[in-house]
Amino acid sequence: MNNKKIREQIKTSKRIVIKVGTSTLTYPNGNLNFNLMNKLAWILADLRNQGRDVILVTSGAIGVGSKSLNFEKRPTIIREKQAAAAVGQAELMHIYKNFMGEYNQRVAQILLTKDDFKEGERKTNTNNTLETLLDFGVIPIINANDTISTFEIEFSDNDRLSASVASLLKADLLIILTDIDALYDANPKTHPEAKRIPYVEKVTDEILAMGGEKGSEFSVGGMETKLLAARECFDHGVMMAILDGSNPSFIEELINGKDIGTVFGNGK
Repeated sequence: MNNKKIREQIKTSKRIVIKVGTSTLTYPNGNLNFNLMNKLAWILADLRNQGRDVILVTSGAIGVGSKSLNFEKRPTIIREKQAAAAVGQAELMHIYKNFMGEYNQRVAQILLTKDDFKEGERKTNTNNTLETLLDFGVIPIINANDTISTFEIEFSDNDRLSASVASLLKADLLIILTDIDALYDANPKTHPEAKRIPYVEKVTDEILAMGGEKGSEFSVGGMETKLLAARECFDHGVMMAILDGSNPSFIEELINGKDIGTVFGNGK
């Protein structure tokens, strides 16, 4: 498999999980970017119209709730994070539902913890619910249940959650939208000469070492968590892409075969 072949394979993706992070959904001051969210809703609805299954994994509840509760930055006390998540999740879903409704697209809220992916009844119920929603043409909007579980709060801004969702649903492709447009051989924010890595066939220790700093003060996940997500996707035969989230149109460009972002995978 090479870069050209993997991008041709992406064109045929029938089931796509898209993860959007806090630093992508919000401005640097922590306020939601409604313009971006509206464009994202349009892109997702259009993918559904093409006959593809679409699942959105969203972060942002803690960031949104932190603003609503007048925190100056992301809280550090767990119970305050959980309170912010509870407030922010309600606001997030209201906004997503309104934007998606403009394009006649139905959505459903699903809140998960890592325990929902362990073998057993909970995993079966999670899978059955998601599959049924997809059968009905609904876009599931998934977030971590931060009022119950603290794993995603503390560690990965839903990068690992999105990989688990993609693996559970046997998705063809996971797209992680972030504030960096690809994996580079150095941090492009501090090293202008850094070169984009268009394709990764295996997540080695050397690749993992390229993980850098996290994004904004309202987010948690850095490049390292995305690379760990890529490794989980590898283990389950799911292609993954890291993509610039500043313009949702890049999603369509990637799916149409354009050489942007970084794609991880060795083909099926």
